[in-house]
Amino acid sequence: MAFTVYILECADRSLYIGHTDDLDARMQQYDAGTCGSYTATRRPLTLLHAEAFETRYEALSMERKLKGWSRAKKLAWVRGDWDAVHDLARTAQRKRR
Repeated sequence: MAFTVYILECADRSLYIGHTDDLDARMQQYDAGTCGSYTATRRPLTLLHAEAFETRYEALSMERKLKGWSRAKKLAWVRGDWDAVHDLARTAQRKRR
């Protein structure tokens, strides 16, 4: 069974990240407003990106990693811009020092 990590953009331009084993069913729940209070009040939602993983552990690990990233870094990942992801990671590390 595959698991999917997804990024949604909400009507207020915030990003929501989650994972599921049935993306179509989850998107129907979001569209109906029955999947969590955060997204229910921020509809309509746009699916920006979805990526499959072999195990729930891998998907959950990526979800947690993404939730710790800046908006700019998440959007670079969505675009597949690995140079920007790398640069934004280095910028974040320098700010922490």
